[in-house]
Amino acid sequence: MTDDDADADNEADGYGNASDGADPLAWETTSSGVPYTCPGFEIRRDEVRLPDGTETDYDYLHDDPAVVVLGFTPDDEAVVLVEEWRHAVGRVNRALPAGSVEPGEDLAAAARREFGEETGYEPDSIEQYATYEPANGISDAVHHYFVARGCTPTGSQSLDDDESIRVDTQSYDDLVAAVRDDEIRDGRTALGVLQHELA
Repeated sequence: MTDDDADADNEADGYGNASDGADPLAWETTSSGVPYTCPGFEIRRDEVRLPDGTETDYDYLHDDPAVVVLGFTPDDEAVVLVEEWRHAVGRVNRALPAGSVEPGEDLAAAARREFGEETGYEPDSIEQYATYEPANGISDAVHHYFVARGCTPTGSQSLDDDESIRVDTQSYDDLVAAVRDDEIRDGRTALGVLQHELA
């Protein structure tokens, strides 16, 4: 990716330049590059000018948009969950199914695809209910939340090479209690459940 491409991405995503008459707190991005990339994400480095004129650099994690699915089995009896090893924290993570949106992919289609690939379940209906930036101090990641209804097992999982996922179900009330009691530590899951409760 060239510096010009990164600048265009920043402008398109709503990040960066204060020169467009934006809030006086905004930073101006003067150049942008990618010093490190790996499967799944990249680290971007922006050269920026602060409101007081100070020039410095700022590194952040660039991540593709993601979908997170709160999937209910028929009659809302249970929620479909995944258990997956998370190496950064050294334990199995119990969470809502989630994954990246492919370039140009419709969000609802991405949610259906990721949910099916990770769980082998297929929903009767799916609807978006929230969008969050989970760590916008260090990342430009955006997570789109969907609630799926009438989810039934229809096939096998179709996992990526670096995924090892166990599928389980849990009653919604028990899931809410697990979030409340800090038994579920996954931030995407906690946020999705709490937002669903508020709605």
